[in-house]
Amino acid sequence: MWIISKIGKEARLGRIMNRKIGRTVIVPMDHGISSGPIEGLRDMKGAVNKVAEGGANAVLLHKGLVRAGHRGYGKDIGLIIHLSASTALGPDPNNKVTVTSVEEAISLSADAVSVHVNIGAENEEQQLRELGRIAETCESWGMPLIAMMYPRGEKIENEYDSEVVAHAARVGAELGADIIKTNFTETVSSFRKVTKGCPVPIVIAGGPKTETDREILEMASNSIRAGGAGVSIGRNVFQHKNPSKMVKALHNIVHQGATPEEALEKL
Repeated sequence: MWIISKIGKEARLGRIMNRKIGRTVIVPMDHGISSGPIEGLRDMKGAVNKVAEGGANAVLLHKGLVRAGHRGYGKDIGLIIHLSASTALGPDPNNKVTVTSVEEAISLSADAVSVHVNIGAENEEQQLRELGRIAETCESWGMPLIAMMYPRGEKIENEYDSEVVAHAARVGAELGADIIKTNFTETVSSFRKVTKGCPVPIVIAGGPKTETDREILEMASNSIRAGGAGVSIGRNVFQHKNPSKMVKALHNIVHQGATPEEALEKL
């Protein structure tokens, strides 16, 4: 059973990342639960098709949006089902809860699942318990697990501080995640501390919408220079005036080692 699940996991990982170089470009589109139908995510089929055309390895969706925006048309692209949720209207958006299962993700032909954990949140212990349980289930089914690990809560003074980001990333690896998504810590040297302290690949979040394209491309490039495994960027892709070209620019940085200046030529 272990051999079979390992083969399945390797096959699925190959659909969401370039296994030869261990890097990936993921476009999360799970923002509808936390923020509602925001700009860029009203036409889901169009949104997914644009990033697929640009060369993204995978999109990340909640289960109910799969039928509205993934398979059956256009260029194929990897599918990651997000298992966690909270809304901006709730008492504490940092308190994530599990809203679907690994088994349901498998029934939707997912190539991976993701879990959001806020280290420092009021219900941190519940989120950690769920991460450990889901990691165990993923291992049984041969399903890759991406853990979104963020230092967020009352005791966190700076969620981009390398010490707390490194701690959050390590927690995800310790509990069985195959890929960690977390914040970029603003410099190559500080982020290198994060990647060196984590035994599994790390991809960076895009954060809030940036003012210029150069900002997001430089962040992506710096993360790769620091040992990162790619990007998982949402708003700065699907809200871009040309999402396909932005993905292509990120693809060139992550998969081909282009500089930010070279990638900007794609835009």
